Amino acid sequence: YDRGILLDANENALGPTSVPTSCLPDDNSMVLERYPCPYQIPLKTLYSNYRGCGLQPSNIFVGVGSDEAIDLLMRIFCIPGVDTILTTPPTYGMYKVCAAVNDVRILVVPLSPEFDLRIPEMLDAVEESTKLLFICSPGNPTAKAIPLKDVETICSSNRYNGIVVVDEAYVDFSDGSAVELVNKYENVVVLQTLSKAFGLAGIRMGFAIGNPDIIQLMNNVKAPYNINKLSSDVAINALRNIPTLKTNIAILLKEREVLSAKLNALEFVTRVYPSDANFVLFRVEKLAQELYVTMANRGIVTRFRGNEIHCKECIRVTVGTPEENVKFLGMLVDTYEELSR
Repeated sequence: YDRGILLDANENALGPTSVPTSCLPDDNSMVLERYPCPYQIPLKTLYSNYRGCGLQPSNIFVGVGSDEAIDLLMRIFCIPGVDTILTTPPTYGMYKVCAAVNDVRILVVPLSPEFDLRIPEMLDAVEESTKLLFICSPGNPTAKAIPLKDVETICSSNRYNGIVVVDEAYVDFSDGSAVELVNKYENVVVLQTLSKAFGLAGIRMGFAIGNPDIIQLMNNVKAPYNINKLSSDVAINALRNIPTLKTNIAILLKEREVLSAKLNALEFVTRVYPSDANFVLFRVEKLAQELYVTMANRGIVTRFRGNEIHCKECIRVTVGTPEENVKFLGMLVDTYEELSR
């Protein structure tokens, strides 16, 4: 029940003690003394309409970032100490973290040096115990989108019977989405987020999109009120302002092109990888870790990725504002010259 005199949940009927802020109006229109709806139907409806492909709210799980969905999938489908998952490094680090927490062994089939899936090797590596196969597309830290035909090859293979999890945190900066495979293959789950293109990392909201049976299991296992009213309200507002989203994406894509070109022009940068995300991975001749640390200590923070396979002497830099990108490039040149003396 969500109407009438509600005396069932031990809430505070006098209302919130919080004073009004810029994000919390004084009329308490969200009725914050009451628990949020655990089903988030208005939010799911907006999101399914935005993504299209015939999605319904029943196809969508809403979680605390994509990380909650990753953890739930392991908790639901993997028996601790028995089952396995497969990952393709270099890739997102939370798969490894969640596997360790849930006592799930990881099978590893690295990407090729050009950051492509090695599908025959992946299908050779899966075991009967392999319940989840993670594909990060566009990849982190690779920034490379995996072609949908490659994802579909794995989904349709009779050599793997588990779930294919396609992590699409950066999908809005690339072309195509595995969402279009959800109603074609029952074993596909797509992870997406509002943290990147929507610019809402601070509200920690992600989505799992898949077969209604899988989504129902995730809804059954999640905490009852995992999404609070404030986060839901911000997300709904964002989904009603898609023109702003498209404008921001266009700006970032333009800046990504400029940043990549500027990096390519530097003598000490030996490679700039093509990007389908809102960041650029590049390799320097030497001193990548020292370069990263020195710049961070001086106020411009990137991410050193040189310890990961195929990423020797690599740095990952987020596409910032035009002004931030100019400052980054200037400090990059000055710091590298200083360290190379």
